[in-house]
Amino acid sequence: FKLQQPQDKVSLVAGQTLTLTCTVSGNGPIGPVKWLKGLGSGNETIYEQKGSFLRVRRVQNGSNSDFSIRIRDVQPEDTGTYYCVEFHKSVGGLKVFQHGKGTKVSVHAQPSSPVVSVPDQRVRPGEAVRFNCTTEGFFPANISVKWFKDKNPVSGHVPVVTQAQSKSYTMFSNVSVMLHEGDVRANLTCEVNHLTLKNPLKVTYPLRNTLRVPPIVHVDPGSHSYTEVNKTVNFSCHVEGFYPSDVTIVWLENGVEMKGVNISQLMETSQGLFKQLSLVEVQATQEKNGSVLCCRVVHDGQEPINATATLRITAPDRG
Repeated sequence: FKLQQPQDKVSLVAGQTLTLTCTVSGNGPIGPVKWLKGLGSGNETIYEQKGSFLRVRRVQNGSNSDFSIRIRDVQPEDTGTYYCVEFHKSVGGLKVFQHGKGTKVSVHAQPSSPVVSVPDQRVRPGEAVRFNCTTEGFFPANISVKWFKDKNPVSGHVPVVTQAQSKSYTMFSNVSVMLHEGDVRANLTCEVNHLTLKNPLKVTYPLRNTLRVPPIVHVDPGSHSYTEVNKTVNFSCHVEGFYPSDVTIVWLENGVEMKGVNISQLMETSQGLFKQLSLVEVQATQEKNGSVLCCRVVHDGQEPINATATLRITAPDRG
């Protein structure tokens, strides 16, 4: 009697079908042929003729010489050494008569698409933000991570790899990036590489989603610092260089909200920032002399930014 298990090692990717080869020849003892994962007390029966094995089928069903099997949809937890075993049936029960040399099976699993996460709050230019990149479900554990700001490499912390209950692995990497006003158009990329991948997996995060650039606000009282009584004077509020575009502009005269304000259209600059102009007309009556006009700007739900100008009235020249 001779039992042959020719495969030494088999490597495949999760989800594929594993074929394990085993043939016998000659006259053997009375007893079943089984496939075991591991030998000794900790072994697991992968297939035998009796019982139900949902993922396992014989290659030649009913054959007395070919006991090869197929295991579909293999996963990392299927990694291990498999043995084809001929048992001898005796009065005392089943005893191992002969077994193959064992086939070492490695099931490689691709990492999931990486995900970049950031704090919920936006930050101002000059502040650092910690970005996290995670991927999971891969096997074996060896994995590499690279960070890029646009095309420029960024040094990240050493990635942390942990094993899940299913024997697959999870990777966590983070990097701290100082944000600047010009990063409205910049992107941060997390690039993951693993032996199961032909090309690295990448995820790109627009830095504008985390950045808040407060506006610069100033009021222009017109071409003259002073105006004649009963004349109409235009005040303009310049709100410039802000991101995101969510802005509210209110005019106050001596602390009282003014009506009839003409607000111009929102404009985007070449740097990706925004600007807006707001105009208000004031009738320069004598009692308004010294009135304080305030342009109040609320940007992205933050504390108001105020800019003021004072209405100065001169008496007309009577000659």
